[in-house]
Amino acid sequence: MGRILGLDYGMKRTGISTTDPLQIIVNPLDVVLTENLFAFLESYLNSEIVDKIVIGEPKQSDGSPVYFEKNIEKLISKLNKSFPSVKIARQDESYTSSEAKDLMVKMGLNKKKRQDKSMLDRISSVLILQRYLNHI
Repeated sequence: MGRILGLDYGMKRTGISTTDPLQIIVNPLDVVLTENLFAFLESYLNSEIVDKIVIGEPKQSDGSPVYFEKNIEKLISKLNKSFPSVKIARQDESYTSSEAKDLMVKMGLNKKKRQDKSMLDRISSVLILQRYLNHI
């Protein structure tokens, strides 16, 4: 059994989380510049067994896709071509950023750490992957 990766895709940065090999526990993995995301995933997928990648599905408040959905679709297409054995799934990521902010307060992080956008992306990716695991 391989790991499952979770991605909180953003225009500047992407938060990445992963499960353990038994797909039970979710942990933050990294935050990378989105322009370097495919290279990071390529390296990771060549060194670890990954069964699936769960990509957050951001939507506008009216439910319509966000303006960078085409970028996500291009990434999915590239991943499908390069790694056909790795399944791709989408997970609604509504309110994960606000949940991540609340979690940082509950964790007792000071204001400076709470303003760190990479910490927010890391936690959001964990929430996306955890939601996915809760659904399956």
